[in-house]
Amino acid sequence: MADSQLLKKDLFGEIRRMSLGDENVIVRDVSSVSPWLRWLARRMLQREARVLAMLEGIEGIPQLLRLERDVLWRSYLSGEPMHLAKPRDPDYFKAAYRLLRILHRTGVVHNDLAKEPNLLVQENNRPAILDFQLAWHTPKRSRLFRLLAYEDLRHLLKHKRSYCPQDLTQRQLMILQNPSLPSRAHMRAIKPIYMFITRRLLGWSDREGTGDRGNRL
Repeated sequence: MADSQLLKKDLFGEIRRMSLGDENVIVRDVSSVSPWLRWLARRMLQREARVLAMLEGIEGIPQLLRLERDVLWRSYLSGEPMHLAKPRDPDYFKAAYRLLRILHRTGVVHNDLAKEPNLLVQENNRPAILDFQLAWHTPKRSRLFRLLAYEDLRHLLKHKRSYCPQDLTQRQLMILQNPSLPSRAHMRAIKPIYMFITRRLLGWSDREGTGDRGNRL
């Protein structure tokens, strides 16, 4: 029987690390989600599966293993989340930028890189990107796609500013100082509503990056 370790539980389901013999896998399960949110949790599960399928074979990206109605199985990547590893080597951020460029060339934007646990520091200082529930794939490089890709880059640079501020270039500093219009709209209009609903009404705090989450995703 497979060993199972609960890594995360929130409004949109559970994430477990399971040991199948000598192999570890990550299982995202939405079967326990409240009925009024389960449809959304399933959509996010399907979105992650589609994006992971598009990114098959890319080093530093989890590999899709299986998708069921309420369960997604993907490969486990060892390493430490950024907020625990605290990478001070600029080469890590150069490699993370190259990995992000590969995603964008494949037609994928991540849309959730503001959360440090979604970036992993692997062995030999190699980056990995996790959690593709909010990612988007499109064959067209529309204006919206370019804006979202810009925000992916800006969030990566914010992390670089936290750990390697001395290595930011003038162009990178300019990007940090100029969030896109959708980002400004989100901060002013959407985020306060999101915080009110999740924290005041639902009593749930999505504070990724502030606790000891370990290399669990």
